[in-house]
Amino acid sequence: MMAADCSSARSILVFSTNEDKILELDESKLLGQSGPQCDTSNFSEYIQKNLTLYELNNGMRLSTHATANYMRRQLADALRKGPYQTNCLLGGYDKEVGASLYFMDVYSALSKVNFGVHGHASNFLLSIFDREWKEGLSVDEAKAIVEKCVAELHTRFLISQPNFIIKVVDVKGTRVL
Repeated sequence: MMAADCSSARSILVFSTNEDKILELDESKLLGQSGPQCDTSNFSEYIQKNLTLYELNNGMRLSTHATANYMRRQLADALRKGPYQTNCLLGGYDKEVGASLYFMDVYSALSKVNFGVHGHASNFLLSIFDREWKEGLSVDEAKAIVEKCVAELHTRFLISQPNFIIKVVDVKGTRVL
């Protein structure tokens, strides 16, 4: 399960409150990003289109692990040219492995995690995940944790984030809750 606020802002300006920051890369992968709008949209579309091209050329889809490593390589290469200022959470479901989540920062550090948070919100939310997360959560249990996180942000975070989107990727594919 992945959740993101729907605000698009820079400095003291809010551009929109209905931005979907979680992209469906394919039927079994979701990419959540934070960072400047230009970098996040350019990088996510670049990855999405190259995954489609790979599938067309080779007749097979990359696993979530392979996709995470491909994305890491692209961020690492861009670091030396024109870096993307984007943090990524890649969630996916593979029949052989099950669900997995990968955390990637702007410097292309990659790690497989049980849960992840990017940005200033991590100061408030990681403690909730540490306390509440357990192996084998149901969708309803995970949604309850996300609702606690949203409530915490509304209570403690300085910036108003009125809208959030929650997406799930599992054996049934991707969907919005």
